[in-house]
Order: sequence, then C-alpha cells, then structure tokens
Amino acid sequence: MPTQAYALFATPIGHCGIAWGERGLTGVQLPDRDEAATRARMGRRFPQCSEAIAPPLVQEAIAAIVALLRGAPTEPVDLSNLVLDMDGVPAFHQRVYEAARRIRPGETTTYGQIARQLGDPSAARAVGQALGSNPFAPVVPCHRVLAAAGGAGGFSATGGLATKLRLLLIERARFNGPGLFDDAPDTLLP
Repeated sequence: MPTQAYALFATPIGHCGIAWGERGLTGVQLPDRDEAATRARMGRRFPQCSEAIAPPLVQEAIAAIVALLRGAPTEPVDLSNLVLDMDGVPAFHQRVYEAARRIRPGETTTYGQIARQLGDPSAARAVGQALGSNPFAPVVPCHRVLAAAGGAGGFSATGGLATKLRLLLIERARFNGPGLFDDAPDTLLP
C-alpha cells in the first residue's frame, strides 16, 4: 500500500488515525489508550510516512468516521462509499472485507455467515483471522461480525471486546436474541 501520509483526528471515543495514498485510504486506526499511543502506532504502521494535514477527500472520510462514532440520532452513518486502497492485502482478506462492508450500520452477522457468502462454509475461522488483521476498522466494520449463537467473538483493537461492544452500542445494533449485552457495563455507553 503506497501510503503518502497519515493524520490523527479526535472522535467521541478517542483519537483515531487515518492514512492515505493516491488510490484511497491505506489504513484506519481505532483509538489506542491515548493520543500519543495512537500516534506511535500509526508511526509504526507507516514508518515511511509522516503526519500531515489530510486532503479534502480524506477530511470527508474523517467527518464520516466521526459521525459514525458519535452515533447518529436519526439515521446511521454508512462508510461503504469510502475508497480503500487494498494493494498488498491478501485476496481472501479483500473478499472478507468487501462482505463485511455490506453489513449495514446497526446490523450484525456471523463469521460463519460471511464464510457461506464467500462459498466456503468451513472458512469461519479464516474469516475471523482476516477480520482480526483488518487495517481499516471501522471503515471495514469488523465489529459487526459476531460468533455463532450470539457470542461477541473476538476483537483485536485496543480495548478488545469492550471496544467492540461499545461500537455496537453506538450504532444501536440489533440482534436476533438476548445475551450479547446482558453483562455489558454502563461505562460502554457513549
């Protein structure tokens, strides 16, 4: 992914990072423990680049991500129109990310359902591994993909499952049954 630069931006859940190149976004980073940690992570992910002021198209992407993480009071924010540069991303991962991007805000699916969409019902674990290395969260909304039987599954971003549940709460996600938020602490609410 030929990245030109990256920038940090404030959101209601902390400072995120975003990187871009000529063909689109090359990376998005959910907040780390603080702004300095997010900046350090972006520097490690994109060592050939420096922090810069985002150009207009990237500013539009930032505004959309901030709106998503704020939680829209009327209509959820859809990030599926943001252009991602997936050069260097394995082909299977690209297919998983494309499937995940079709999940509408506030909706969820399972790793197994994505595997079936991709034509390989036995690939649920591989789907989980691809989402675990997602370089575009939350633009590729891996937080909307759950384990079978209503379990949360994993989440590799800082904060782990608490961050995943917080993102789903912000989106007012709907589920097919009870269980996912039964033990969620009130501190997850925005």
